[in-house]
Amino acid sequence: MAVAHKGEKTELLEFLVAPADGVTDQRYLKARDSLWEYCRLMGPKFFKPHRTHLMELADTLQALYEGKLLRPDGTPYKKLIIDMGPRLGKSYSLSMFVQWLFGKSAENRVISVSYNETLAMRFARGVRDAIDQDKADPRITVFHDIFPKTRIKYGDASAQIWSLEGQFFNYLATGFGGTITGVGCNVLIIDDPIKNHMEAANDRILEEQWRWYSDTILSRVEEGGIQIVNMTRWAEGDLVGRLLDQDTDHEWYVLKFPACLNEETHEMLCPDLLSWARYQAIKLVTSPEIFAANYQQEPMTIKGQMYPEFRTYKEIPVENGKAAFDLIFAYTDTADTGTDSLCSFAVGRYQGQGYILDAIFTEEPMEVTEKLVADMHVRNRVEISKIESNNGGRGFGRNVERICWERHKWRGTKFILFTQTENKMARILTHSASVMRNILWPEDWERRWPKLAKALKSYKRTGGNAHDDAPDALTGVDEMLQGGISTRKKLYKGKGARG
Repeated sequence: MAVAHKGEKTELLEFLVAPADGVTDQRYLKARDSLWEYCRLMGPKFFKPHRTHLMELADTLQALYEGKLLRPDGTPYKKLIIDMGPRLGKSYSLSMFVQWLFGKSAENRVISVSYNETLAMRFARGVRDAIDQDKADPRITVFHDIFPKTRIKYGDASAQIWSLEGQFFNYLATGFGGTITGVGCNVLIIDDPIKNHMEAANDRILEEQWRWYSDTILSRVEEGGIQIVNMTRWAEGDLVGRLLDQDTDHEWYVLKFPACLNEETHEMLCPDLLSWARYQAIKLVTSPEIFAANYQQEPMTIKGQMYPEFRTYKEIPVENGKAAFDLIFAYTDTADTGTDSLCSFAVGRYQGQGYILDAIFTEEPMEVTEKLVADMHVRNRVEISKIESNNGGRGFGRNVERICWERHKWRGTKFILFTQTENKMARILTHSASVMRNILWPEDWERRWPKLAKALKSYKRTGGNAHDDAPDALTGVDEMLQGGISTRKKLYKGKGARG
């Protein structure tokens, strides 16, 4: 750069010497240094100056790559999450980013992962074709105007895996669950791994994606490499949700763009891409959970929970200095298979409502849970106990009754062993409103029983849940409250509990 002489107005002058590759156009030189300027030159009809969210996205991607996106402790972020709704330019921006990376350095190696092979190929083909495009119109900028020395290697330009001239490998595209062998990357991009709300509500699919990410693709990221996850936040248990749950060191930078910035003032993120009128029209014909996930980046399970709220109590009801419960009962759902959990509740009934007094939620084997449940019965002086006898539950119930006597000399509980034949999901749905209205929890219940709290709060009305042990047992509690048990007076004829 040259500087004006002393006494003259100091200003920056144009480059006087051309770079080694002969490029002198200042627009192209700016595009080399700025991803946003590159996007504007290559896609001027889409990357318009007033679309400030696209500028922010481009600047964030560049800062991530250059190590200038800094954490609070001053170290650079290496991991970026992009939460943005459909048709707002997130995938297009990422395609431009990858092109720009290869122009900056032919030694960059990128692996991109999409929902399936078809979408992965489309992304990869878009990058490859942009780099390989010939200039047919002098008025239209192409990649080689800006980076003339970056070329696709001849004979090595398949859509899925390809290289640049002078390199062994530069780009691999694959679908989630695909095979990746023999290559690594310094840039990993995961682009919209979930197809729709049905998959987002399927715990099995979410678990498979997480396992493939943690067990397979993560090992392909080289030391110091960057990761970018770009997706609509469908569900709390999706890939982004799992990553953030485990991000105790705050390694992920989250860039979130809700489509509507202010419902009251009708302020939209980008009105010419999604207007308030169209936003409202879509909202009218889309279910609330799906709409909130797609356009506001609110995970579906927040609004799609079976139990959006849980009532709590500070103290149990007392009359004349004693607990005012007219009955203390228990309900137990035994573990049907090796992957299920036993769930058991001790409940005090008062004025038709159930106060959760104690709970057990565990995957421990029956020889352990039999003692735990027996102890809970004695500890809470349970008078009536219903135990599901499906798949070994009858033997479990008899053992609990036996242990109550052998360990505690307690015979105050009337045990009812039964087989549950009704559809679980139908029962849970039918009783969900009553569960929220009539069952009360200790104020610190989430701290006392964290696994139980997570199982209940993450259970989805939309289906696809991996386990239903906790909601099933809670439904059993409500069934007992709603007439599945007799009053103490009728059952014991005024004599009280035995023992």
